[in-house]
Amino acid sequence: MFDWRDYGNGIVAFDAGYVRPLLAAIHMIIEDGRIAIIDTGSRDALPNALEALERLGLPRSAVDYVILTHIHLDHAGGAGHMMVAFPEARLVVHPRGARHMAEPAKLVAGVTAVYGAEYVERVYGDIPPIPAERIISAPDGHLVSLAGRQLLCLDTPGHARHHICIVDQLTGGIFTGDMFGLSYRELDVGGRPFIFPTTTPTQFDPREMRASIARLLALSPSAVYLTHYSRLDDVAQRGADLLRHLDALVALAEAEASSGEERHQRIKQAMTDYLFAQIRAHGCTLPDQSLREIWETDLELNAQGLGVWLDTRAA
Repeated sequence: MFDWRDYGNGIVAFDAGYVRPLLAAIHMIIEDGRIAIIDTGSRDALPNALEALERLGLPRSAVDYVILTHIHLDHAGGAGHMMVAFPEARLVVHPRGARHMAEPAKLVAGVTAVYGAEYVERVYGDIPPIPAERIISAPDGHLVSLAGRQLLCLDTPGHARHHICIVDQLTGGIFTGDMFGLSYRELDVGGRPFIFPTTTPTQFDPREMRASIARLLALSPSAVYLTHYSRLDDVAQRGADLLRHLDALVALAEAEASSGEERHQRIKQAMTDYLFAQIRAHGCTLPDQSLREIWETDLELNAQGLGVWLDTRAA
């Protein structure tokens, strides 16, 4: 499946081909024949990126920047392969992530500890290092100029301490990575999206996440572009929904803080019950099994992240 979305404002999105259709989007910003790619999926995304260039009628040399919202491998695992394929591009990444893209061994080891070696090899494969001289560290306020189109990088912790969001100052849209949650298009009802936060390990912090979401909302963005999955409008309402769900997930985790060895499963079950009730109230009629398939990984990782946060808070 090659999902292709042209928003008519110099922004397109296409499916990264990561794990399942419509799970992860890659965005391209196009200005005067120059391109910035935002997030890269895994190594499997490169053929889709090349097809996107073909659809746009632009050569590989048109790619000036590959910008990572953060270095979790569903967002950054394909960066090394893209930097080889696009030899004139420079990588833009949070300062905390720059060294890991130049020397990815520690990053891969951390992911392997969570998922296992077989999964990492099957889903991500090799993670080529990127020459340090091709990496731009993007602290808060850093501006990327794409043929004069200004892209503002904002330091937005809460999901990860190495997370940036990118404000397209031409359109007022913001590319939010995982900071503005998850919203899968299969769950839209009458054009209304369902959104919920991603609390994945190991750096989830609800206070910081709330502050980062508030910072994005204060900019009154015209739209937000999520990696999972692409454009949302009516941002103020989506932000209110997101914060409401964030508070609920934190509360249900706190309620299980003393549950001992059963804590992870109890948090996961409570979160599953909550989200199923919310999606039914939203009007979604997909069978329970379909919802479980869509949310399977998110439920597991969100529960893990809430548990790590509880342990960190207790320490």
